[in-house]
Amino acid sequence: MLNAVELRQLTYFEAVVRCGGFTRAAGDLRVAQTAISAQVRRLESELGVTLLARTTRRVRLTEAGELFLDRARRVLAELAAARDEAAQVADVVRGSVAVGTTGVLGGLDLPAVLAGFAARHPGVTLSLRTGLVDALAGDLAAGELDLVLGPVHPGPPSGVLVTPLSDDRLVLVTPPGRAGGDLTAFAGEPFVCLPVGSGLRELLDGLAARLGVDLPVRFEASAPDGVRDLVAAGLGVAVMAASVVERPGPAVGVHEVVPPTSHPPFGVLHRSSMSPAARALHTWMIRSAGPPPGREHRPGTTGPRR
Repeated sequence: MLNAVELRQLTYFEAVVRCGGFTRAAGDLRVAQTAISAQVRRLESELGVTLLARTTRRVRLTEAGELFLDRARRVLAELAAARDEAAQVADVVRGSVAVGTTGVLGGLDLPAVLAGFAARHPGVTLSLRTGLVDALAGDLAAGELDLVLGPVHPGPPSGVLVTPLSDDRLVLVTPPGRAGGDLTAFAGEPFVCLPVGSGLRELLDGLAARLGVDLPVRFEASAPDGVRDLVAAGLGVAVMAASVVERPGPAVGVHEVVPPTSHPPFGVLHRSSMSPAARALHTWMIRSAGPPPGREHRPGTTGPRR
């Protein structure tokens, strides 16, 4: 029956017709002539028709063979196209991707995500750089990075797009045993924060201005985990992304911010034009993070805040 027809039978049959005989087809395919003859006969048996009229000098197509040849060539052409597309897909995941990341990952298990991508695309070399999101976004716009992972702030650089991946929220972090409360109650107390120019520092300064109180930063850390470490040591209090304090680390008190204040969602920044390898990693990150909290937005627009 037709379901038993094999691809090699179609290949051998088409070669016999194209080459004008079994001997030439065997030479073209570098297959023994007896093997080609046997497979073509098996094909005819499966179809229940004679495809080739054989003589001692040459072979010619029967009427059924002419009809079948057209179909066979279509199948072989489609297969060749499919192989070409598969080869192109394989090629797009070769190369290198430079990724910038902040300490705010929105609960994304970045090592596991990258390990999964590397296993799926071993032809891609990955490099990581850590820093503040604004500086990393600038490097992205300059072409020094391919992707940046971090909080999505309004007004990304020109040519940079943002895909939100997960929500995050702002929390008040205190030394262990310290009660929370309204932020106005912490006026004048030492705060721990990221340096000037960071999104978190801008957020804290905005809170102080909105509330009309002094929330002085007495200690700075270069990364969110460092902020947590200093708070745990009793040097002050801080506001930061909940995803940071949900990770393993030194014990701290975690409280809701009063009044409630939004924190930018976590997302991936990229240029409008990505290399095939960067696009593959971008797609992998989206799939790993699950349903996004909002649509991709473009330069000059305000990123979603949760």
